[in-house]
Amino acid sequence: MSKLPSYTVVEGNIGAGKTSLTQQLAKDWEAQLVLERFADNPFLPSFYTTPERYALPVELFFMSERHEQLQRSRSDTNSFPMVADYLFHKTLLFAQKNLKGEERALFERLFYALDATFPAPDLLVYLHRPIDQLLQNIKHRGRPYEQQISADYLQQLEEAYSQYFAAHQDQLTVLVLELEDLDFLAEPNHYQRLRYLLEQPYAQGYHRRSVQDILAVALP
Repeated sequence: MSKLPSYTVVEGNIGAGKTSLTQQLAKDWEAQLVLERFADNPFLPSFYTTPERYALPVELFFMSERHEQLQRSRSDTNSFPMVADYLFHKTLLFAQKNLKGEERALFERLFYALDATFPAPDLLVYLHRPIDQLLQNIKHRGRPYEQQISADYLQQLEEAYSQYFAAHQDQLTVLVLELEDLDFLAEPNHYQRLRYLLEQPYAQGYHRRSVQDILAVALP
């Protein structure tokens, strides 16, 4: 097996399966697991019903929680390898989508002050699925406050991630996995192929693997 990245982040749109993949990778790699505590955000249910009123508190809460969690994880002397299911910069991507005017300017100022303390991940994995598949996954997992999420909102988040990757190709190592309806939970051999791809070395920049590439992986 290739040398594992010290710090891997698994990202993706809502419902892409990032937490499930992160948990399995951390187990198999014997890595520290860092999971976003989104359920602890008391403003989240209200945000999905009245976003214009609750956008700022929901984003501030997420930012403070993510910052505290990552700081604590990095301070652990046995923290590496580490696998997380979110990138701290996700905080800004969502806030720029949800905030406007002076609230957005204030949030950005606070974000950049906090972001300066974090290193970039050695590998940023992005799980991409079609919007209709995301909506199906969201419906299937049944979180009540997520059922109001629209296809348009998911599309806007998708575009925000794409723009971020394009603007930071010279700073990140990004591996985009086109999963379509691939189910790595129900099909262990699908997971093994994903894991094999993540264990390969990648040069800095943008890399993409289609679902056909994933299924064609010849396992050792």
